[in-house]
This record gives sequence, C-alpha cells and structure tokens, in this order.
Amino acid sequence: MATITRTAVLDEAHVGDIRGALGTIGAADLEPRSGLSAKLKTLLAIVGPGLIVMCGDNDAGAFSTYGQAGQNYGTRLLWTLLLLVPVLYVNQEMVLRLGAVTGVGHARLILERFGRYWGAFSVIDLFILNALTIVTEFIGITLAAGYLGLPRVLAVVLAAGIILAAAFTGSFRRFERIAVAFCAGSLLLIPLYFLSHPSNAQMTHGFLVPGLPGGSGQMATVMLLVIGIVGTTVAPWQLFFQQSYVIDKRITPRFMRYEKVDLWIGIVIVVLGAAAVMGATAAAFAGTRGAGNFTDAAGLAHGIAAHAGRVAGVVFAVTLLDASVIGAFAVSLSSAYAIGDTLGLRHSLHRGVRQAKGFYAIYTALIAGAAAIVLLPGAPLGLMIEGVQVLAGVLLPSATVFLLLLCNDRAVLGPWTNRRGTNMFTSAVVAVLVTLSVVLTASVLFPDITGRQILDIVAGCALVSVAAGGWALARMRRAHSSVQVDRRTRETWRMPPLNALSAPMMSTGRKVGIAALRSYLAVSMVMVIVKIVAMAI
Repeated sequence: MATITRTAVLDEAHVGDIRGALGTIGAADLEPRSGLSAKLKTLLAIVGPGLIVMCGDNDAGAFSTYGQAGQNYGTRLLWTLLLLVPVLYVNQEMVLRLGAVTGVGHARLILERFGRYWGAFSVIDLFILNALTIVTEFIGITLAAGYLGLPRVLAVVLAAGIILAAAFTGSFRRFERIAVAFCAGSLLLIPLYFLSHPSNAQMTHGFLVPGLPGGSGQMATVMLLVIGIVGTTVAPWQLFFQQSYVIDKRITPRFMRYEKVDLWIGIVIVVLGAAAVMGATAAAFAGTRGAGNFTDAAGLAHGIAAHAGRVAGVVFAVTLLDASVIGAFAVSLSSAYAIGDTLGLRHSLHRGVRQAKGFYAIYTALIAGAAAIVLLPGAPLGLMIEGVQVLAGVLLPSATVFLLLLCNDRAVLGPWTNRRGTNMFTSAVVAVLVTLSVVLTASVLFPDITGRQILDIVAGCALVSVAAGGWALARMRRAHSSVQVDRRTRETWRMPPLNALSAPMMSTGRKVGIAALRSYLAVSMVMVIVKIVAMAI
C-alpha cells in the first residue's frame, strides 16, 4: 500500500509480482541480473506487451491491406514496411516508457494533462475506430471460415466465445499464455512465403527502391492504399493498449531494457509477416486475371491456392483466422482499458468479473456487437476493412502529437523525458503523416493529379514543416520547467500522484496548433469516406 500512496498508480491490482506467460518476477526481487541465464529468465517473464501489440498489428485488416498491395501492385510497395520500422519502435517505446514510469493509462494522462475537452476527443476517436476495427477482425474470421468450409455463424460464435473466455479467467497469466500461443500462430506466414516462391530479386527491389505504382488518375487509389498500410502498421489503438498492458503486467522502469527487447521481437515478427503476405500474393496473382482486381482476403486465399496448392491456401486462411483473434483480443482490451482508466473503473486482468464489472462489460459489448454486425447480410466487407485502416492512418498524427507532448512533460516522466533526437524524429513522422493525408485529399479532389504535382505538394509541406519545426525548437530552448530532472535516478523514479503534479503549460500557440491539426484531419476523414463510397459505387 505504501507504493500506491507514493506513485500515481490508480488500481492496486497493478502493483505486485510480475506473473507473465513464461515466468515470474517477485515484487521484492531487486537482485541485479548478471549472468546470461538470469537475464534470459527475466526476459521470458517480461515478454508479452510488445509481442502481443505487434502480432495484434498483423490482424485481419493488415492481411487485407498487405494482400491488396501484393495482388494489385506486386512487390512495389514493400519499401513502406522498412520505412515504418523506426516509426513503430519510436512510438511504442514512448508509450511503454510512459506506462512503466507513470502507472497511468494513456487516456487518463491526456485527460489530466490536456483537460476534459481533448481527453474526450481522444477517447471518443479511439472508441469509434476500435469498434470498427473489431468488426474487421470478425470479417476476417468469417472470410477464413468460409474458405475452410466452416459454417459462418458457428465460426463467429466460437471465435467470440474464445475471445471472451480468455479474458474472463480472472488471471493475467492465463490470458497472456493464451494470447502468446496465438502469437506463435503468426509464424505460419514463414512457410506460406516459401510455399508461394516469390521472386527474391523482386522482393529485394521492392524493399530498396521506393516508388508509387499507377499513373495519372490512379494516384488517389494508390495513396489510399499507402495510408492504409501506414494505418494498419502503426495504429492509434496500439498506443493505448501497450501503455495499459505494461501497467497491468506491473512492469517498472528497472525492466525497461527487457521490454524494449520484447518490442523488437514483435516488430521483427510483424515486418516479416507483412512482407510474407505481400510477397505471397504478388507471386500468386502475377500475370493472372486477378492481378489488379482485389476483392477480399478470401479471394487472396483462393489465388494463393491456385498458384501454390491447396495447402498454401489453407495455411493462409488459418493464419488469417489466428490473426483476427489476436487483433480482437488486443483492440477490445485497448478500449476497455482506456474507458476504465478515464471513468475510474477497476480495469485489470488480475481481477475477476465480479471485481471489475464495468471493465468486462465494455470488453463484452465490443465483441458481441462486432460479432452481430458481421452476420448482417449485404455489408461491403472488403471496403469496410480498407476504410478502417485508412481512417487509422489519418487519425495517427493527432495521437502521435499528444504522445510527443506527454513524453516531454517533465512532471509526468521526470528523468525519462524524450531526448532531442527522439523529438526531432517523431516531429518528422507527424509531418510525413500529415503530408500523406494532404496528398490523399488532393488526389480525391483532383483525380487526374500527376506525379510532378504530388512532388510539389510534398515539397510545400516540407517547407512548412521545417518552418514550424524551427519555431517550435526556438520556443523549447526559451522554455523553462519548474521540474528539475536527474537522469541518474531513472530506475527508481516513478510519477507522483496526479493531484500532486504541477499544472501543465499549454500556450496559446500550442492550443491553436492542435486545434488546426484536428480540424484538418476531420476534413481528411471526410475525403477518405468520399473516396471509399466512390470506390463502392
């Protein structure tokens, strides 16, 4: 109890022994890890948050998005995956640092440090996007089940039962063991890649030589897909999930290095899996009537089977089913954690249903609602999946801005605040994401836009970004914080209780900048919806 009074941890269930899927670390275990065996045992106990959030990233929407890129454009968009690796790491490293140091979820921190207005915006955005994302997970389940010859209704009911039962055990360790077992299923994409025999030369060229396929008149469609790849690889729900899951697992700053290794393991798996799907579908549809005519993930399975045999098609469908379940686990928990954190509900997998009724009610409502929606006849399932991924990409800049501001708040992170290099990189990421949405908006408004005109737009956005970055850097150098930090105390420093923190500084310029970003992204979302409706018609 003494620990709770000295830190900001909101739920006593978030304090105590680390009981992971693959090991346990006692709360009183403060011994240094000096030998290889001790370090490996510690890593096994810590592994989970980074692995699950990244495997949940390669979900049903990812399979469709990467598969669409492979079917329609071959390996020519593989380069986007390599560019997203540092983005994945930096974003997720910041939230795992926030979780381990503060003991408070992402939504709660936004609410406390930026006020109810922005906190409500963030949680509402997350809830709506997550609800749609969970629907796409069940779409993936129905498509995989249909290919495997399983009854649609039975598959949805069984999957929903498994997803609910895993969380309702009242044991964090049991949930994580189930989730890690499903994560292991992601490795089936490796044999799928070799069964499909994609060209190594084309794969290498696709990774190393950036380019936008398609000529004038197709740029809006290509940009929609590129932003979809960004949105499915680096999604806003990941920020909220990883921070809350790190807290629920009771990971503290002294295990930060191990959690970063866990994150890298997950990143390697997600990038290899994405490349495998893109490569397999590129090989399967090259030179066929299906090239350039993506329909849905079931169509991908049939195409792969026609190219590489029935076994390859089954492997793809089974992996899609597995990925959809992992995604539903993670995205549902992300919402339940965020809403529970914001409303002050008990929110922990260490608690049983009777001890955290609101938390489990939110989780159940999301799963049950999504399962019901996908069974409605006539829904445009393929376009729904693509639309959700693109919306995630459009909303990502806003989520990243709040993340960046929190990680520079000395009252929140003390000696764990961002270094200058991280700030510069993350600011550049936000600039690139906004630039992509500007290009998308221009492509929708002007369907015949040329490659040269797109380069002009990118150059203009770059100039604006440099000017804005210079202004922000100058302000940061003049700014002084009342909170002094000593980085030598990093391993033992935790954020004080929220009511003991000094009030955050929110200048007029910062408020105007955030409001302008939100307004622009709202316009971009409308343009995305317009484009998707046009594609449907």
